[in-house]
Amino acid sequence: MFTFKITSKANGSLARTGTFKTPHGAIKTPVFMPVGTKATVKTLSKEELENLGAQIILANTYHLYLRPGEKIVKKMGGLHKWMNWERPILTDSGGFQVFSLAANKEHHKNKKIQTSVKIDENGVEFKSHLDGSKHYFTPEKAIKIQHDLGADIIMAFDECAPAHSTKKYFEQAMKRTHDWLERCKKEHGKLLSKTGAQIALFGIVQGGLYKNLREESAKFVDNMDLPGNAIGGLSVGESKKEMLGMLDATIPYLSEKKPRYLMGVGTPEDLLECVDRGVDMFDCVHPTRMARHGSFWTKEGSFNIKNEKFKKDEKPLEEPCSCSTCGTYSRSYIRHLFVENEILGLRLMTIHNLHFLLDLMYKIRDRIEKGDFTKFKKDFLRQFKRDVTKKTK
Repeated sequence: MFTFKITSKANGSLARTGTFKTPHGAIKTPVFMPVGTKATVKTLSKEELENLGAQIILANTYHLYLRPGEKIVKKMGGLHKWMNWERPILTDSGGFQVFSLAANKEHHKNKKIQTSVKIDENGVEFKSHLDGSKHYFTPEKAIKIQHDLGADIIMAFDECAPAHSTKKYFEQAMKRTHDWLERCKKEHGKLLSKTGAQIALFGIVQGGLYKNLREESAKFVDNMDLPGNAIGGLSVGESKKEMLGMLDATIPYLSEKKPRYLMGVGTPEDLLECVDRGVDMFDCVHPTRMARHGSFWTKEGSFNIKNEKFKKDEKPLEEPCSCSTCGTYSRSYIRHLFVENEILGLRLMTIHNLHFLLDLMYKIRDRIEKGDFTKFKKDFLRQFKRDVTKKTK
């Protein structure tokens, strides 16, 4: 079922197009996956996502485990039936959230909650960011939760070490991630043999900002011979140059015959640079989160609709743009919605930003197939320079 076929390659680049088959449909790559953290892409209906051309969406294991609980989702028929989403779904393992959200006091509404994570070789103990209750994740439990959720693609449980960690700790976290991957694969196999489900497991490369660790991790993960390989622990505060350097150190050791998934990356310039380096799959909350804060993309860069200059602007967010927002509403009206805190404004901006990114991925695939991706990338980045997302008069 989970086969990956490369359909074209770019000239003078590692960029390629391909098709990855899943039980809920084939995914054309390179692909961007909108993030539906709590089984919904914030503010949008499934019909709107379909109209936008979203091929696959991502849901979050950590959040769905805490509420409503994977058992309820399973009882409701799994994520696809529960959400009424008939296209592919990917779930992360919850590892990133366990090591970041659960341990970050800033995310706790109740500041009295004592936050911490305790890591041992068997798993991780953490406290819920919702109520401070204690929980314990093992690789086996993370896999079992994702099987209950019923996604097409699930992720191995890994340790995403903090960006400020020492090399020694990055190496320890990487080796722990490798040990857990072996356990994830074993548990995944057991569950598949019992249920007959069609679910693909991806492993995750770690290693911080150290090329030798990234190379070692990539070789280990690729050797596990899973349907796809992911790259984690990037876009977490490092510079763009550092991120791309780690990709250059990693990609050569990940099989060309399998999709490569870079986790948590989703700005237009990053997508172009990473596709150029051979990445096939992406996800990020950035386009929807920035939309809810009033920022939008155009071919010239990003802007904030709350700026005073848009108060009497009759133009759409971008010209030309085929999204339903730009075909119906002006900048002036959308700015008014944001100033008045109207929910419609969040929806309209989210539709535009996702359209912009999904349309960019369509154009990338088209240009790779036509053989002029490098020129397209160069022309796009030359124009995409402005970043004025802050509110100014």
